[in-house]
Amino acid sequence: MLEGFINESILARAQTKGLAEIHLHNLRDYTSDKWKRVDDYPYGGFAGMVMKCEPIDRCISALKAERDYDEVIFTSPDGQQLNQKLANNLSMKGNLIILCGHYKGIDQRIREHLITMEISIGDYVLTGGELAAAVISDAIVRLVPGVISDDQSALSDCFQDDMLSAPIYTRPADYKGWKVPEILLSGNEAKIKDWEIEQSIERTKLLRPDLLENS
Repeated sequence: MLEGFINESILARAQTKGLAEIHLHNLRDYTSDKWKRVDDYPYGGFAGMVMKCEPIDRCISALKAERDYDEVIFTSPDGQQLNQKLANNLSMKGNLIILCGHYKGIDQRIREHLITMEISIGDYVLTGGELAAAVISDAIVRLVPGVISDDQSALSDCFQDDMLSAPIYTRPADYKGWKVPEILLSGNEAKIKDWEIEQSIERTKLLRPDLLENS
């Protein structure tokens, strides 16, 4: 699921430039069970299957023996919500491990003893944490200086100032009578900047007023 994703677009560019390294690890490679099982039934008679301690511990221990890690992240609906501020902070870290949840989750002892941060990408449940890990990786790596050719582009993205971006336009200035705002054609940088701020505030008030409450 993840192999294609990490070898395309921004993540592929980051790796080609030597600005990021992304490695995938299969927990089945760290089992002592001849059947390569990574899950088992939960104690207490609850429904579903739970990821076992042993393969996760072995994998994380093997990785930590090779280098130091700033965070060991678990993708979980219980975690703090991924937002731009968190992505910014993580982009300044060195090495990260992202553990993908699966089945009903992982043995609580892993969360208590090995996990340093839990992240959710939204209030819903996915079959596995791989898609969440992909989202987290993309959000972080694109912020690493040099990954995007125009660094200012990333810094002006939505949510960087807890605000939505102003509307954007490109050529032609008039398409089927749909016209670009005159201010953007004026060349007056100060007035354009004022317009951009006003539009950003208005769009945020209309579409995401919760962002203004949090700022």
